[in-house]
Amino acid sequence: MTKILNVLLIATLILGLTILTAWAALALWYRLPFGMPIRAISAGGFALLGLSVIASLFRPSRLRALATYCLALATTLFWWTTLTPPSQANWAPDVARQVTGELNGDQLTLTNVRNFDWQTPTEATERWETRSYDLADLQGVDLFMSYWAGPQMAHMIVSFDFADADPIAWSVEVRRQVGGGFSPIADLFKSNTLVIIAADERDVVGTRSNVRGEDVQLYRIDTTPEKARALLLKYVQASNRLAAQPHWYNSLLTNCTTVVLDMIRTIVNEVPLDWRVVANGYLPEYAYDRGVLDSRLTLTELRDRSHINAAAKAHGLTAGFSAAIRQDLPKP
Repeated sequence: MTKILNVLLIATLILGLTILTAWAALALWYRLPFGMPIRAISAGGFALLGLSVIASLFRPSRLRALATYCLALATTLFWWTTLTPPSQANWAPDVARQVTGELNGDQLTLTNVRNFDWQTPTEATERWETRSYDLADLQGVDLFMSYWAGPQMAHMIVSFDFADADPIAWSVEVRRQVGGGFSPIADLFKSNTLVIIAADERDVVGTRSNVRGEDVQLYRIDTTPEKARALLLKYVQASNRLAAQPHWYNSLLTNCTTVVLDMIRTIVNEVPLDWRVVANGYLPEYAYDRGVLDSRLTLTELRDRSHINAAAKAHGLTAGFSAAIRQDLPKP
């Protein structure tokens, strides 16, 4: 029994050291403010330290090696906590501004609503607008899924439909700097901050369906105007907080899906964790199982009818875009 416990202890230590060493080496590689040679030496040095400590577990010097490793790890963790998200930087034009909102009775005024005219995936005529919405006219919520990397991964956009105004779409995105980009691995290590974009659907959806060529699907959410209002105000509150205090983007913990699911608890009383939150391309299945999509159709039928690319391209990125892409979609 003692031998079995010793084996289990050693195995647990090896697993823990491997995970911690990989994390620390990648953190040093991605976030040290130096050139590639120094970052490579630092990350490689920590990796070698971890390997040597794992090897020392089978030697009499293991306690001294573990103490050295703990000191190096504590130093790295202290440095990690000093990294704070910037509020000012040379942001890419499409994420240069953070939307904010002000509510006066039923009148919601949004500042820095994006309404770009996209010519290519990287070139657009820039427009930032101030818009007002009467929440008494809020009719419902729609979910866009834009598939950019196969069926497993998608970008999630939530849009709010009004009786007498164009829908307003909300997108949680990486706030890239000019010359930067999105990397699922790098963005686990405080490489970019978070931004919430409120935009015209012709902009934030159209650039994906018509310009980038992503597979965009639209699902009508089965909810009440009261719950739709609560979710919209959650977006406004989150945007105002983000404008006041920047926050790091994280590919797993703080991304377009995890942020939105936290808000969606205003619509669904319980949102249990599910593997489809990570592989978010399967969120329509998740939403269907939770009863927030049209249950009159099977999921396969609903998915087949949700594709909007053909309608979006036939209409073009012009006025009436939002009505055109909804024309043949089933209403919940």
